[in-house]
Amino acid sequence: MPTLHKTITVDAPVEKVFQYMAEPKHLPEIWPSLYEVKEVATLPKGGHKFAWFYNMAGKQVQGTTETFEWFPNERFVDKTRGDIEATFAWKFFPENGYTKIELEADYTPPKFFPKEELPFVMRRNEFEADLILENLKARFEI
Repeated sequence: MPTLHKTITVDAPVEKVFQYMAEPKHLPEIWPSLYEVKEVATLPKGGHKFAWFYNMAGKQVQGTTETFEWFPNERFVDKTRGDIEATFAWKFFPENGYTKIELEADYTPPKFFPKEELPFVMRRNEFEADLILENLKARFEI
């Protein structure tokens, strides 16, 4: 299972960044290929369950995400199921008024791509993870 690990620092307090990221409706604003989030339900212990629609290297894919770890202003972990199986761990660290964000994504390469296309898909995932964090930073710093 491939793993992506990315880090960025944002000029905003951890509470503000966590609150923004914890709301699934914001994800399409920063996640370039995620074009729809719907059927959002808040879970009793924190986090959400929602349906998503995504363009993965030209293929339309869909699934659901559910939070299974929730520690406000520290971290949350989401598990996706559907056309793409993945786990996204978001960690937030306060640093003198800034927030350091760590994203770790473990995912199963999608079976609907031919084997010879998987290196391209993996590289695209790496690129997209960088864009997600850069877009998040821009959301708070522009």
